[in-house]
Amino acid sequence: MYVRALYARVIGPGAVGRPGGVEQVHVVVMGCGRVGSAIARRLEAIGHSVAVIDQDPEAFRRLGPEFGGRQVTGLGFDRQTLLDAGIDSAGAFAAVSSGDNSNIISARVARETFGVEHVVARIYDSKRAEVYERMGIPSVATVPWTVNRLMRELLSVKVSEVWREPTGKVLLMRLTVTDGWVGRPLTELENASGARAAWLVRFGEALLPTASTVLQSGDHLVVAATDELTDRVHQTVEQGPEGGHR
Repeated sequence: MYVRALYARVIGPGAVGRPGGVEQVHVVVMGCGRVGSAIARRLEAIGHSVAVIDQDPEAFRRLGPEFGGRQVTGLGFDRQTLLDAGIDSAGAFAAVSSGDNSNIISARVARETFGVEHVVARIYDSKRAEVYERMGIPSVATVPWTVNRLMRELLSVKVSEVWREPTGKVLLMRLTVTDGWVGRPLTELENASGARAAWLVRFGEALLPTASTVLQSGDHLVVAATDELTDRVHQTVEQGPEGGHR
């Protein structure tokens, strides 16, 4: 899922899952770790021209023997290295090395010096990622919440995460309406959890909720929340109204 989200950022959301409808572009990938090599192989597989930059020539082994794109050894923010990778004809650039500073410098050089249209940087610090988003450089933060998310998925089937936006701040959560909430207004659950309902699934049919929606047994909700609200959402669903048990 992480690679898929990053791929969508590089090429554009409409390109994911539509290989036949994507115009070929040249893409430069800075960093040949697990993410960078996966992105490069996927791009090449659907017909794009790809160049990969890494300081360590041994890293290119991750690309496999079938990879036919350029392999350029050097620093991703070095002008000549970028030119060797074809940055002057690139339509997209992905900075996915292990260093935040290298990634953001490379991304800015690609955008500001060479005018690359689609630029994305992998940022480990989600707070910094948000800053660079405001600067117009899309970023994909790593996920320090992975362990908590896995624990919740394993131990609580009442609430699960279905989507998270790239900076990791806002997410969609799928909720199973528990007994304590049956017959209660949806607005009461929203007020208690701080989340906002996006849609409701009832008897297998998706519906847009209204201010008068009353929760029924078997209902499933998809709600929007911030990362800070996730614990509160879990507690609200599992404990029922006013903290009471189901």
